[in-house]
Amino acid sequence: MNKILVANRGEIALRVMRSIKEMGIKTVAIFSEADRLAPHVLYADEAVCVGKAPSSESYLLGDKIIDFCKELGVDGIHPGYGFLSENASFAEKVEAAGIKFIGPKSHAINVMGSKLEAKNTVKAYDIPMLPGTDKALQDIELGKQEAERIGFPILVKASAGGGGKGMRIVYEASEFEEQLKLAISEAKNAFGDGSVFIEKYIASPRHIEIQILADEHKNCVYLFERECSIQRRHQKVVEEAPSVVLDEALRKKMGEAAINVAHSCDYVGAGTVEFLLDENKDFFFLEMNTRLQVEHPVTEMISGIDLVKEQINVAMGKPLSFTQDDLKINGHSIELRVYAEDPQNNFLPAIGKITHYEIPKGSGIRVDDGLREGMDIPIYYDPMIAKLVVHAPTRLEAIEKMKTAIADYKINGVKTTLGFGKWLMDEPHWISGDIDTHFIKKYFQPEFLDVDNTELEKIAVELGVWFRQQYKNKQLAASSNNTQNKSNWKKRAIKL
Repeated sequence: MNKILVANRGEIALRVMRSIKEMGIKTVAIFSEADRLAPHVLYADEAVCVGKAPSSESYLLGDKIIDFCKELGVDGIHPGYGFLSENASFAEKVEAAGIKFIGPKSHAINVMGSKLEAKNTVKAYDIPMLPGTDKALQDIELGKQEAERIGFPILVKASAGGGGKGMRIVYEASEFEEQLKLAISEAKNAFGDGSVFIEKYIASPRHIEIQILADEHKNCVYLFERECSIQRRHQKVVEEAPSVVLDEALRKKMGEAAINVAHSCDYVGAGTVEFLLDENKDFFFLEMNTRLQVEHPVTEMISGIDLVKEQINVAMGKPLSFTQDDLKINGHSIELRVYAEDPQNNFLPAIGKITHYEIPKGSGIRVDDGLREGMDIPIYYDPMIAKLVVHAPTRLEAIEKMKTAIADYKINGVKTTLGFGKWLMDEPHWISGDIDTHFIKKYFQPEFLDVDNTELEKIAVELGVWFRQQYKNKQLAASSNNTQNKSNWKKRAIKL
C-alpha cells in the first residue's frame, strides 16, 4: 500500500496515522466542517472535507468517502473505531471499489454484529455461554416462561446493541413486560432493530476481554487480556492489562476460547472477544468487537506489538510475523479515558473551550489525544479528549505512575474525568484488585471530588521547605567539617 485514508477523526485518527507514516505510507484525513483545524487534519499528508458537522452528514457518508478514495488514488481505508468501523455494507463497498478495507471481511462483521447470530455461530466451538434464549423474543408470555426457566434476575438485551443501549435488568416476573417493552423501544431508536433476547444476569461480574490477531493464512494468536470492569452506564472508563485475577491456566483457556470465536467466523485482522467472569472464575462469551478497541494501547504496552501496523500488514496479505510462543507479558499498563464529562453529574458530557492544555511526559507515559489548547469540544461527537496510558514493571508501580501523570495533566475550560481517575488510583478496593462492573455504583460518590485540598497543599509546601532546609544544613555541616561521610538525608526523609 502506498496511501491509506483514515475514515475517522480525533485521537484515533491521529494515532492510526502515526503508525501508517512510520511504515512509509502516505495518509489521507477526512474531516467535517467542525474539524477543519483539528490535529489529525493538519498531521495528514492530504485532507478532504466530507460534509457538515453532524456525523450523519460527514463521517458516516460511506459512498462519498469511497469516491474521494478513487479520486486520490487511495489503496486502503482504516476505519478506526465507531462510525463505519463495523458497517458490513461499507466494508463490502470498499472491497468492490478495489480498495482494501483494513479490518475483517463483511461476513465476520455481519455475524458478530448480531449478538444472537454470534451466539449461534460460536456454539459449535464449545464456547461457554450464559443460559438464555437463542432467538429474538416474539411473544411476551413465552418470554416470561423462558425467564422463569432461566431464573431471575435476567437481562433483556438488544441483539444489535452496544454501549448499554437496549439493555434492561429484570429482577422479578412482575417487571418483565414493562422492561421488555422499554428494551425493544430503545433498541429500535438506537439501532433500527428491535430484536431482543434474554440471558441470565450475573450480579457482580468482571468484564474481561481478549485481544486477537488473525491473518489470511489461518494463523491466529491472542495478545492476552484486558480488565475493563470500571464502567459507567455500561461503558468503560479505565482499563488495564493484565488482569489481577487471571492465572496462566485461566488466561490460556480464555485465550484459546477467543481464538475459537475468531475461527467460527473466519476472522481476519485485529479483533476483541469479550467475556464475563463470575466470582467462581467461570467465564462466558459476551460478544466480539470486529475492530480496534479504544483500550488497545494497554495491550500494545505489555506486548510490544503495534496493533495498527499488524492490521495493515494483514490487509496486505502478509502472515503474522510472530507466533503465540513469541508473545510475553511485560509489566503492567493502565489506561484512563479522559472524557469531557462531569463525574459529579453522572458523567454527563461537559462541552466547552479548552483554555489551557498541557500533557504529562516521561518514561512509560503515553497520551493519545486529538485536541489542542483553544479548541472547542464539539457537541456532535464522543466527548473523549484523550487516552492517558502508563506502563511500569508492576501494577502498584503503574498506579503510582498514573497518579503522577494525572497530576501533571493540565486541562482547563471543561470538566474532565481526571478527578475521577485521581480518586480511583487511591481507592483501596481498586488498589487491591477487588473490582467488578458495578464498582463505580458501589464505591464512588460525587462528593468525593469536593474535598478541599488547600490545607493539605499548604502542609506539603511547608514540609518541602523544611526538608530542603534540612538538606542545606547537612551540606553546610559536612562542608565545614571537611568530611566525606555519606549523607543520611534519604534515609531520614523516608522515615519522616
